[in-house]
Amino acid sequence: MPDDVPERVEPFTKIWRPAETPGATQELIAAGHPPWLAELLARRDVEGVEQAKAFLHPALDQLHEADSLADMGQAVARLLTARKSGERVALVGDYDVDGVSGTALLTAVLSACGLENEPILPHRMHEGYGFQPIHAERAQEKGCSVVVTIDCGTNSEEAATRALELGLDVIVTDHHLPSGGGKGRLPDGVILINPQREDCGYPYPELSGAGVAFKLASAFAEAAGRPIDATRLLRIACLGTIADLVPLRDENRVIAALGLRALERTTSVGLQALIEVAGVRRPYRTDDVGYRLGPRLNAPGRLDSADAALELILSRDAVRARQLAQDLDARNRERQEWERQAATEARDLFLRRATEGADPLPCILVGWSETWHRGVVGIAAGRIAKELNRPVLLLAVDGESATGSGRSIPGIHLHDFLDRYRDDMERFGGHAQAVGLTVPTAELDGFRQQLESAAESWRNRVSTKVYEYEIEFDAADVGSEVLEELQRLEPFGMGNPRPLVRVRGPLRLTVPPRLFGRGHLSARAQSPDRAKIELLAWGWADRADRFARPFEALGFLERDPYRGVVLRIVDVREYRS
Repeated sequence: MPDDVPERVEPFTKIWRPAETPGATQELIAAGHPPWLAELLARRDVEGVEQAKAFLHPALDQLHEADSLADMGQAVARLLTARKSGERVALVGDYDVDGVSGTALLTAVLSACGLENEPILPHRMHEGYGFQPIHAERAQEKGCSVVVTIDCGTNSEEAATRALELGLDVIVTDHHLPSGGGKGRLPDGVILINPQREDCGYPYPELSGAGVAFKLASAFAEAAGRPIDATRLLRIACLGTIADLVPLRDENRVIAALGLRALERTTSVGLQALIEVAGVRRPYRTDDVGYRLGPRLNAPGRLDSADAALELILSRDAVRARQLAQDLDARNRERQEWERQAATEARDLFLRRATEGADPLPCILVGWSETWHRGVVGIAAGRIAKELNRPVLLLAVDGESATGSGRSIPGIHLHDFLDRYRDDMERFGGHAQAVGLTVPTAELDGFRQQLESAAESWRNRVSTKVYEYEIEFDAADVGSEVLEELQRLEPFGMGNPRPLVRVRGPLRLTVPPRLFGRGHLSARAQSPDRAKIELLAWGWADRADRFARPFEALGFLERDPYRGVVLRIVDVREYRS
């Protein structure tokens, strides 16, 4: 790393503050919940005894009716006609975990119901994201008369138009934001199942792509007279729901919670092989999907084709499944190397530019390179956004076009911000916190300057990083009993974050911290009353000096298989009485 680029910078002021106590807290305390748990529930919009019961005990009867999704009836009717007529259906899914798991789910259900189908996954490097005209042409070549998209298609006007020209009927299942509102720019005649539609009255619009596919699969199976046990489908739907970082509230919470339980009992040889290779242990948590299963399923689609991930989920051959799982594991290690390269180079690029110029670090960071793999720039952008506390766009240049991804930070809606520049981009789509885009290479510098200027209004927002802790303990209070209570709030994720805990000081290390892995450290601290607490700090090797003086800590309580209850460090500060 060049000498002029610091190992770690924090271009923001850090503030620790307790989260506010919502008004519903007292009613939950009166119902018998401990005060700190009542506060946690209230902050997750739980009001009253019945809502608390539903939140703490997810159940199938909390799922919403599929037919309340706009166009669901039309979609089911068209698929029933296809089954009766002996037609073939093309299933065009995205290449990430959400799209692949949703495609696998629909493939399995349509096949079980006697409807022939042909899954088609885009090749990231050759075809790019989502439903493309070439997929409509491929569907026709394979003898299909209907195209169903999964986790894509809402803004695929060109592809949908081409499909209609070829005489194909189009059913789009998606959860991405429609451009222009309503049904977006799709041509007349396209059936669009998307809870984000402005004219859709579905009770919960934040489903994942796999969640929408689950709804269609369930409704079709019921109408076809072949209802399928929902938990068998949820074990697949939960993969996309968790990995795609949709809010784990309401229906998504049910899908994630029941799906994880079903995953523990799965008889799928493909999922069993994946779980074994990833080293996942029961009970399964959202982190197991987010950091172990998801990345391995994502890896082939990030580097080239996602076909191997789809084959693994659907596999019935234990030997083949084991081979596929090992291949995905190897691809994931390759993906990690590409990601590290992009993240390191991009971070150095941003920091060097800031140190060389008189201006502060921009409020949005936009970078590009011909050496970055476009399949990993989104993950790299997310790491930098978290470290530097501002949205990041990273693009891989390939000739006349640059394709990449953006990640935001809480409180900044990146999709809405970029949507006003849609005409400057060749392709664009995504969510509040994550976007994908393609920009003409020749326009990149002007595009960057335009975004930096517009984002300057965020200066106060990105210059301060607020850590809101939800619980405050002494070291003596931290133990298995508290952790078990916190685990009642699982599954954790977007919309239901793992509670941030402040452990009051003064804490002192009992021995020097132990370094391990790629820049991680572990340590043991104790309070003045000799209560001990185990610490685990990922990526903190270059910050070990922060533990040299008496300190207090922020982190998440977790159970480590070797050390018991640990505090996973988020931040520490010097203790001052």
